[in-house]
Amino acid sequence: MLESKPSVIFETIRETLADPSNRLTVSRLCEAAGVSKSGYYRWLSAEGARSAREADDEAEFKWIKKAYEYKGYDKGVRGICMRLQRMKHPMNPKKTRRLMHKFGLKCPIRKANPYRRMQKAMKTDNYAKNLLERNFVGLGPRKALLTDITYIPFKDHFIYVSPVLDACTKEALAHSKSTSLAMPFVKEMLDDLERDHGDELSAETLIHSDQGCHYTSKLFIETVESMDLIRSMSRRGNCWDNAPQESFFGHMKDEIGDKIAACETDEEAFAVIDDWFDYYNDDRPIWGLGRRTPTEYFEYLKNGGEVIVPKKYPRKKREETE
Repeated sequence: MLESKPSVIFETIRETLADPSNRLTVSRLCEAAGVSKSGYYRWLSAEGARSAREADDEAEFKWIKKAYEYKGYDKGVRGICMRLQRMKHPMNPKKTRRLMHKFGLKCPIRKANPYRRMQKAMKTDNYAKNLLERNFVGLGPRKALLTDITYIPFKDHFIYVSPVLDACTKEALAHSKSTSLAMPFVKEMLDDLERDHGDELSAETLIHSDQGCHYTSKLFIETVESMDLIRSMSRRGNCWDNAPQESFFGHMKDEIGDKIAACETDEEAFAVIDDWFDYYNDDRPIWGLGRRTPTEYFEYLKNGGEVIVPKKYPRKKREETE
């Protein structure tokens, strides 16, 4: 008996019968293949429906590919579904995955950041307590800010990016870029934050970071205090305490990787990064924000909308002691 899908077997039988040199009947071929004669004829009679389904799949996949390529940034299944909804052509994730698999469209897989160890040699002891305690959305908009530094390999060096996110709305409120880890690089981000959103912050606003050298530096501490913000820090070696920021970096690197690789100069790479931040805030809906972009979600909350509490947060596998 042949070990294959019935459709493949039936197609083989049809091709054999069409061969002028064939001397076998339908009955003998079906018997040899281990399928029923009636099943073969049912398969033949359904050919029109199969062709129609195939044409429909091809047409639907064109929509998926158009959504996937929107503004040149790669997307996952949820990102594609949300973009399709905005294109007035909604499609559920199950169908999207099926068609992506059928036509060979693969989503990028995020990789761990291998450059975190570079900060350790530059740390000081000016630590702050973990006041946020993973309450990323409960405090509301503009009450909990997250910041960190990520490293993007480019040519023979790194590009460093330092954003600050609103933990509740996921908005990137400000960001700075540099080819150096000099301390003023982070202060530039804080200056932009105060310039663009200072009137939205309050004396109750937390700014949460890891225990990296930039956030224990005198310059950072003095700048934060001058802005009347409260410092909060993740526990040592605990990435879950700043999980939304880590996730943000993963998505950013996935989506700009090819564009950065195509750049020739630092200025071109900086322009790609700036463009992605605009895209992220204004054109990239997030599933957990009710399929709104971060900017739309902030406006929704300003107009009286209720904060969407995620169903899941990263599980606390082990509580570390201070």
